[in-house]
Formats: sequence, structure tokens, C-alpha cells
Amino acid sequence: MDIKAIAMGLTFALIWSSAFTSARIIVTQAPPLTVSALRFLLAGLIALAIAKAMGQSWRLTRAQWKMVVIFGVCQNAIYLGLNFVAMQTVEASLAAIIASSMPLLVALIGWVVLRDRISALGVFGLLVGFAGVALIMGARVAGDVDLVGVALCVTGALALAVATLAMRGASTGGNLMMVVGLQMLVGSAVLAVAAVIFEDMTINWNLELGLAFAYTTLVPGVVATFIWFVLVARIGAVKAATFHFLNPFFGVLIASVLLSERLGIWDVVGVAVITLGILAVQLSKQKT
Repeated sequence: MDIKAIAMGLTFALIWSSAFTSARIIVTQAPPLTVSALRFLLAGLIALAIAKAMGQSWRLTRAQWKMVVIFGVCQNAIYLGLNFVAMQTVEASLAAIIASSMPLLVALIGWVVLRDRISALGVFGLLVGFAGVALIMGARVAGDVDLVGVALCVTGALALAVATLAMRGASTGGNLMMVVGLQMLVGSAVLAVAAVIFEDMTINWNLELGLAFAYTTLVPGVVATFIWFVLVARIGAVKAATFHFLNPFFGVLIASVLLSERLGIWDVVGVAVITLGILAVQLSKQKT
């Protein structure tokens, strides 16, 4: 792994983690499904315009079209849509911690359901990582956390884990920005239907909401997604996923600094344990 790949991975982890804080600001002032659909519509159109300016083609491979549909539905509509709904009542730091368990879920499902081989280090990482999640959840439940919101976050993480497993080997073929834009439009369409059914599409625009919306749309939405696809194409999904071990730390830190969310001692210990578990799982995959 070269220095450029490391820089890309660190940048992705930082941006991805910051999205929970900006999302928390948004959903306290706007209906989550409506604003998510609008966000992906704008981000998708911007990504397609950039792709055309780069000379990229609409002619995608079969694997890429599969990626567009699966990630558009599972990542943008289910995972991010449910997280936006959940963060009306769940703190950004907790949502980031749950979402950060996705690499653990991928490894667990691959091992138990798909019969993937896993080393002793990987098993250790799974046990340690989920122990960290349980530690944090136990402390938060005792503090009267919203269990429905937590369930939505967990469901979203499971959806993304399943999508990730379904897309193994489908990260090549070029036209990456085009893929990014199209899968966002798929997510926007699904979320728009859900918003019409379940929400009152009234948004109270103000400066704070506008800045948070613009940041979430452009930076985590377009920039981070493009960085992720480029990173996977450069070093492979297994090595790229190693950077997810930074997400619990970054997510909690950013939420604490910008939103003044309180952190207990068990949160700090749990984040450290989850980080160790994710790192162990990813290193075991590289070793294999």
C-alpha cells in the first residue's frame, strides 16, 4: 500500500465519519427521507455532470449496472435513509459507532453464511469488536437510548454489509464517477417514493441547515464515494476496508467537538475495543 493510497484511505475515513454529525444537524430541522432524496438527487446530477466532463461513458459493464442498483438501494436508500430517520432520536456518535461495525458484520456473515475461511486472528477480531459494541450499547441502554432508532441503524448496517458481500469483484471497469452518480439517483428515487408516503415534505431552510446540507451532499456524498471507489480499484476491497477501523474514533470525536455530545468512560473504552476488533479482522483478511 503506497502513500497515496494511505492518504486516500485516511481522507475517506475522516469524511465518512463526519457525515453523521452533519446528518444529525439536518434531521433536527427537516424530514429525513425528503431531505435524503433531495440530497442524492443533487449529488447524483453533480456526479453525472462531472463524469461527462471527464469523458466517461453511460456504457457500463453488467457488473457495474448491478453495482448501481444494489448500492443505490442498499447503501443510499436503506442504509443512509434509515440512519437519517434514526438520527432524529439517536446521537450522531452512537449512529457512527453502529455503522462502523459494518466490516465486522461483513466478516461474520461471510464466515457463518457463505462459509468463508477465517483465521484465528479474524475470530479474535470479531469477538473483540462485537464485545466493544455490546459494551457501548449496554451503557447507552442504561441511559435511556431510543431502541427503535438503534434498531434502524442496525438494520441499515446489515443492508450495507449484504450489499458489500454481493458486490465482491465488481469494482472494476472504469467510469467510476458515472457509477457514483447513477447509484445516487437510484437511491434518490427510492427515498422519494418513501418520503411521499410517510412524510410531510416541509423543510425549514436556515443558514445552519443550508451549510450542513451542502456539506453532506458534496463532500460525503460525492467526494467520499468517489474516493472509495478509486481506492478499491487501486488496492482492492480487503485492503481498502482496513481504513474502516478509524471510523469509530473519528465519528465519536467529530460529534463530541461539533455537537458537544457527552462521552462516558464506557464509550471511550468501547470505541477503542471496536477499533481493535475491526483492525484485527481486516488484517486477518490481508494475511489470508
